[in-house]
Amino acid sequence: MSDDDSVNNDACSIGSGQSDNRSIMDDVNANDSEVDEIAQQEAMEDKLREAIDGLNQKCAKSRTTCFNGVEKAFTLKYIPDFVEDRKMTITDSIERALKKGRGEEQSAAARLANLVCVQLGAFDSAEMIGKDLKTVFITTANDKSNSPSARADCYWALSMTQFLSGNDAADTIEIMQLLLSVFYDSASVNLPAMQATVLSAWTLLLTLVAPSDVYNLINSDTTDTYMLSLNQLRDLLESPHLELRLAAGNALAVIFELGREYSDDDDDEVLEAMDLITILKDLATDSNRHRAKKDRKQQKANFRDILRYIEDDEFPELQVKFGHETLYLEDWCSRIQYAACCRMLGSGLNIHLAENKLLREIFALGERVLTPQSAQRRSNKHERSLLNAAAFKARTRQRNKNRDKRSAALAS
Repeated sequence: MSDDDSVNNDACSIGSGQSDNRSIMDDVNANDSEVDEIAQQEAMEDKLREAIDGLNQKCAKSRTTCFNGVEKAFTLKYIPDFVEDRKMTITDSIERALKKGRGEEQSAAARLANLVCVQLGAFDSAEMIGKDLKTVFITTANDKSNSPSARADCYWALSMTQFLSGNDAADTIEIMQLLLSVFYDSASVNLPAMQATVLSAWTLLLTLVAPSDVYNLINSDTTDTYMLSLNQLRDLLESPHLELRLAAGNALAVIFELGREYSDDDDDEVLEAMDLITILKDLATDSNRHRAKKDRKQQKANFRDILRYIEDDEFPELQVKFGHETLYLEDWCSRIQYAACCRMLGSGLNIHLAENKLLREIFALGERVLTPQSAQRRSNKHERSLLNAAAFKARTRQRNKNRDKRSAALAS
């Protein structure tokens, strides 16, 4: 064999070795990335287990810290299997905190109850937990010795867990009647913040009521129902409290939407008799200097949309982009439900919209969409092992061939 042939063979050997090294490094990097992700997941779960164990500490401040830690983890991660395995422990801790805790601990426990239900939406246990906690929520919320903020959070949790854990019509109507009685009571003792929360909770459940029922109740003379009258809501638009004005405006928009969905009757006479358009126009163009600039901006933005819908039947379509998907909010009911989920999940909402089966069902997003990267990451482990073994075997054969050629060249 000539020296040129020997050199060429060496070059081939070096070239194939570089190619092999690149493919090996690609596999190593992919495996390292997967190992890092698994390690992070395990570390997160270890910390979460610690926080769940801490829900039963003797110190109230420490328990509250643990409630807040678990709440944060449940907003930022969708881990239904993990929660399902520990649902009884978490639920017992929530119930104990609502019964024996005070103030912020009760509020934190109520918020966590919502998150347990949204995590377990794919399981039947979510409905069971909602029913188990219902009585405790009502007892805690109705106890006037508790702080108004804790009571408001319990009323909101009562509505939210009902919305998330199952749409039983009888239970929904029962809770709406309770919220309405609390709404009147909180108005009599001047608790506008709690009154606004209760009205928002009532409106959330109103989105589940059949349009025919809403239309018939609004147009009937019956007073002992679960419905607020249009005149009552109109009066709330003139409240000095921004949250109460906004809650009343949203409730009006939902009522008109459900009523129009059932009947095409012209409601101009109703609007004129209530002088509702004039009031909404004033709120949509409010320039009172005694109100904070931020409050005026929020009020005008909301009431412009409400006015446009009630006066011209035009809904401003909203688009929420998350990942490679877009959620279209095309009516007031879905807008109210989306706002409730924002209040519950905060910055973690986009993660849950992408992965959470319950939220995807609520907003009609269909089956979960996997990106090419996530699909690759979740491919079958056994299949990956077989592919890696086949690639390793092919590389070994190629190396052996090159070694044989080089050995023959050196021997000659």
